[in-house]
Amino acid sequence: MKKILAFLTLGLLAMAPALVQSAANEAPPEGSIERGRYVARASNCVACHSYDKGPYSGGTPFGIAYSPNISSDKDSGIGWFSFETFEKAIRQGVASKGYSLSAMMPASYAVMTDADIRDLYEYFMHGVPAVKNSVKTTGEKRSFTGPRSVRPFALQAGESPTVARGRYLVEGLGHCGFCHTPRDAKGLEKAQWAEQGKDFLSGGGNYAGWIGINLRGDNPDGLARRSREDLAEFFLTGRNKATAAFGKMIDIIENSTQYLTTEDAGAMAAFLKSLPAADPSKKPFTADESVSKQLWKGVENGAGSALYVDSCAACHKTDGSGYARFFPELRGNPVLMSEDPVSLIHIVLMGQTLPGLKAAPTSMTMPPFGWRLNDQQIAEVVSFIRSSWGNKAPAVSEEAVRALRKDKTLFPDPRIFGSSHVDMLLPKQY
Repeated sequence: MKKILAFLTLGLLAMAPALVQSAANEAPPEGSIERGRYVARASNCVACHSYDKGPYSGGTPFGIAYSPNISSDKDSGIGWFSFETFEKAIRQGVASKGYSLSAMMPASYAVMTDADIRDLYEYFMHGVPAVKNSVKTTGEKRSFTGPRSVRPFALQAGESPTVARGRYLVEGLGHCGFCHTPRDAKGLEKAQWAEQGKDFLSGGGNYAGWIGINLRGDNPDGLARRSREDLAEFFLTGRNKATAAFGKMIDIIENSTQYLTTEDAGAMAAFLKSLPAADPSKKPFTADESVSKQLWKGVENGAGSALYVDSCAACHKTDGSGYARFFPELRGNPVLMSEDPVSLIHIVLMGQTLPGLKAAPTSMTMPPFGWRLNDQQIAEVVSFIRSSWGNKAPAVSEEAVRALRKDKTLFPDPRIFGSSHVDMLLPKQY
C-alpha cells in the first residue's frame, strides 16, 4: 500500500500560479456560497486540503507530495483562479499550469453538475478565508491518469430520482469508491462507476491500516444485513443499532456526511442498497449461540475466549451483541469478516474515539489494549472474535499483529498504545 500511495501522489502539485490573475469580482448569485459550502462538505474537500494551518490551507502529506492550498489566498492559494481554471482542475483533473493532476484528485468529480461546480467555485472564491501557506512541491509534473472528460450526470432508465441522487453522491461527490473499490496494478480503481460491474464498491485494500469494506449487497462481508435506515443513520450520526464508525470513516462522517440533509443521507443509502452482491454464492450470516452459552456459564474454551471475557465482554457482551448505538455488535459485523484482519488488529492495539456529532453529541471511546496485551494475546482474542457467534473468518497470526505494531508509518510513537506506568507516557521517555 505504501507503494500505491507513493504512486498516487506523483503529479500532485500545488496549483499556485506563476502569474497572479484576478478571480471574478462579481457578487455571487444569492445562496450560491451556502450551496457551494454544502457541495464542499459532501465532497469532503477539507479532508485532503487541511493540515496544521487550518481548513483548505493544504500541506497534508501524501507519501512524497503534499496537498495544495485551495483557500482564497491569491498568492499561495487559488484565489486567482478563473472559473474555467477551477472547473478544469475539479472536473477534468487539469492543473492551472496545464499538466494532469494525479489520481489522488478523485476522478469521480467528473460527474459534478454545472450548477454544483459553479456554486463550489463561488464558495471557494468568496466563502473560504484566505490563508497564506506556500506548500512545498516535488517538482514532479507527470501524471499516470491523464486529463478526463466531463461526464454529464443523468437519470438512468428505470432509475428513481432518489436512487439517482444517491448515485450522484456516492459515485461522484462522496467518491466512496476511492477507498471501497479494489485497485489494479497501476493503483487505479478497477471500476469507477456502478455500471462498470461488480468490482465497484466491492471492498478496497489496506489504506493506512484500515480496510474499506464491501459496500455491496454481499453476505457476510457486505451490507446484506443493513437496512436503508441503518445506513442513513450511520452517515448522519456515525452509529446505528448494530455498529459504530471507526478508522478513517470517523473522519469522513465528522467532516462530511453528518452535514448531509436527511434526504441525501437516505438517497445514498437507497443507492447502496440497490447494488447487487459481487458474489451471490456467499451464504448469509447465521448466528450461533453455542459460544455465548458457554461464556454465560463461565466455560472458557481457550486463551482467546478468556481474554475476551476479561477485556471485551463488558462492552460487547458475551454474545457479541454489543449495546445499540454505543458499542458495536461483533457477531455478524461485516468489518470482522474480511480476509484481511488489519482493521480489527489496529483498533485493538490503539483504540479510538468516535467524537460527538451534530445529531449524536455523546462521544464513545474504545480504549487501547496494546499496552496490556502482547502480540500473541491480541492474535488470540482477535481470532476468537472472528470465529465466534457465527462469524467465520480466518485466524490471525502473532506475526501479523507484530508487523502492524512495528509499522512506524502508522505508529511512530509507541505512547499511542498507552501504558500502565504514567511516567512512560511523558515526553522525556521518547
